[in-house]
Amino acid sequence: MSIHGDRGLGLRLTLASLAVALIMIPFTLLLVVAKMPVNGLDAEAARYLHEYALTHPEVTRLLIVWTDLFGPWPWRVAVIAYAVWLLHKGAPRLAVWAITTITVGGLLGLALKIVVARARPHLPDPVALAPGDSFPSGHAVNVTLGAGVIVLLVLPLLPRWGRAVAWAVACFVVLSVGYTRIALGVHWVSDVVAGIVLGVAVIAATAAAFETWRREQGRRPASPPVEGVEPEFVKVSDEQK
Repeated sequence: MSIHGDRGLGLRLTLASLAVALIMIPFTLLLVVAKMPVNGLDAEAARYLHEYALTHPEVTRLLIVWTDLFGPWPWRVAVIAYAVWLLHKGAPRLAVWAITTITVGGLLGLALKIVVARARPHLPDPVALAPGDSFPSGHAVNVTLGAGVIVLLVLPLLPRWGRAVAWAVACFVVLSVGYTRIALGVHWVSDVVAGIVLGVAVIAATAAAFETWRREQGRRPASPPVEGVEPEFVKVSDEQK
């Protein structure tokens, strides 16, 4: 692959990242101006789930284990490790896409936390504590990014039925981690929803940028959600066996 092609990919990933930032930051500011119209739902869900957590300590302990197991850093480490493996397999551009996606998403989530500066739920007798601001949920952002990136990387290696299973497992992990953040009283419902939306937006933008770059290189059109971001990777992997 030419240096020009590599630069083209880098430029497209950069533009895609900027596009997400230019859309999500003003959208978040509009939510702030609107005084978070979902505050009623947030408060009611927090109250109900907090009461349940207090009366079911065994479930609460399980939720704490689950939220830590699939927290931000495990996903970052997993994606970085996968990227290193991709480099070893001769797929550097795929590795760049994976690292760019999870890094940009994480930084955007942090930027939105600073912009909104929303306080976390303040509940009597809390069952869990978390530092920093509340909106969006960092766990929700990173579990969406991590699960989405890994699924899009492994899709070319899976049979058709395996792809459906992979997406189903990813959705379950994302939703279950989001639930733990609300049930443990460290995030509002809207924090988690925003985190998932942000993660999906970043993945969609960078995957679309990668697909556009692929087509410019003369490769056949593909559908990333069905075939992965680089369907040709299965051939590269087979050649190195």
